[in-house]
Amino acid sequence: MHELSLVLNIIDIATAEVHRAGGGTVTEIELEIGALAGVERAALDFAWETAVRNTVLENSVLTIHAPLGQARCMDCETAFTTNNLFTACPTCGSYFCDITGGRELKVKRLILDQEPVAAGSLHP
Repeated sequence: MHELSLVLNIIDIATAEVHRAGGGTVTEIELEIGALAGVERAALDFAWETAVRNTVLENSVLTIHAPLGQARCMDCETAFTTNNLFTACPTCGSYFCDITGGRELKVKRLILDQEPVAAGSLHP
């Protein structure tokens, strides 16, 4: 199940951002996972629920955007949506198509809630 390794990488990214910001937790995280990225949503949700425990993402709100697959026929230049990497052009039937969208797999946005610094720990 590669979805678990994806979630672990997302946790690493979020943890690094929290450290770079000087601490805190992630209140919201927004992912973009295209329809052609090869990610099984149910497996991702299962892995997420388990893996984020005791991490900076534990109480965060998760939002996932799933852009549709997009392709362009290399023979007739028709642009079309697809849910498969190997789809024939709806205009000419050619299988020589370039996938132009829907493979995205990225952390789009993190919102951090930085914990207030205790007054006694300020440094001049």
